[in-house]
Amino acid sequence: MKPLVLASTSKYRAALLERLGVPFEAAAPPYEERNVAGHAPDRMVMEQARGKAESLVSTFPNAVIIGSDQVAHLDGAILTKPGSFDRAVEQLDRLQGHEHELLTGVCVIDATSGQSVEHLERSPIRIRSLTRVEIEAYVRADNPVDCAGSYKAESLGVTIFDYQRGDDPTAVVGLPLIALSRLLRELGIDILNRRA
Repeated sequence: MKPLVLASTSKYRAALLERLGVPFEAAAPPYEERNVAGHAPDRMVMEQARGKAESLVSTFPNAVIIGSDQVAHLDGAILTKPGSFDRAVEQLDRLQGHEHELLTGVCVIDATSGQSVEHLERSPIRIRSLTRVEIEAYVRADNPVDCAGSYKAESLGVTIFDYQRGDDPTAVVGLPLIALSRLLRELGIDILNRRA
């Protein structure tokens, strides 16, 4: 069996992949994420998921490598990880009262054969109308500075949602497990058989 490698140091993605119950190694991809001005959000998120996976092929030449990326966008404006309290508050103030789309891209590469498969998951989310005090209280409580869109759907983020839609609820956390399971099967890896 080929080893699985998660091209990420994200604790959120690792926790999701652990749910599948198969051994994997998480490795920091030597890939520099970039917000390319003028790129469509869906194109950008897929390029970055692919770039992360490809950047580890030479390090793990016998592995199946999983790369994933995520951005939120509102009317085409890309919202990435805020990185600070003030930027998280600013992003949520911009999102509150509006529907936006969270895009999660995943690329899986069989380093041995070079075969790759990809998927883009779209998750429409509406942040309810919030006061500045509520936004700041949420950011202090959940500290979502490392999350695209400035919220944690797996934690208190659900308290600021009007709704979350999409085919795969795990995509909102950072790795669409339904799609990932299908992509792995396309590369000949059946999770259920691997667990046996």
